[in-house]
Amino acid sequence: MKLGAKVRSELLSRIGSNPEVLRGRPRIKGTRIGVHMVLEALASQMSIEEVLVQWPELTRQDIRAALLYGARATNYEWIALHEE
Repeated sequence: MKLGAKVRSELLSRIGSNPEVLRGRPRIKGTRIGVHMVLEALASQMSIEEVLVQWPELTRQDIRAALLYGARATNYEWIALHEE
């Protein structure tokens, strides 16, 4: 299933980067939770519900954004991040 451009843009707008936070690694905006942390949690067989309990500041949309960012990043597509 392919996401529409608007949905992709809305999801990716949840991801940010700041050189002073997590050494500039992509993260969920407004948090210190890196995209890689969410992806690793899901890869280690944590459910979405368990991730939300682990990091209550996240939303399901944040998790979807992390998944989309990871998918796009592995496709060698450059993704512009929105500064906070």
